[in-house]
Amino acid sequence: MPTISTPQQLGALLANRRSHLKLTQSELGQKIGLSQNRLSVLERNPAALTARQLLTLLQALGLEMTLAERAGHKT
Repeated sequence: MPTISTPQQLGALLANRRSHLKLTQSELGQKIGLSQNRLSVLERNPAALTARQLLTLLQALGLEMTLAERAGHKT
């Protein structure tokens, strides 16, 4: 899986994974309790996702989130 550094990259990843699974926004929305319209907004503007929505979407898409320290980042 690619490294995600921006909200736009996250939105593209979510939309691409949904398409790869051959799910429409309506079908995925029904699985996770969101309307097609709301899912469309979240794919285009993932900065509006709550942590709960993100984790629910990832689970429904068969993905998981791993956090790692950025290379070269000083702590």
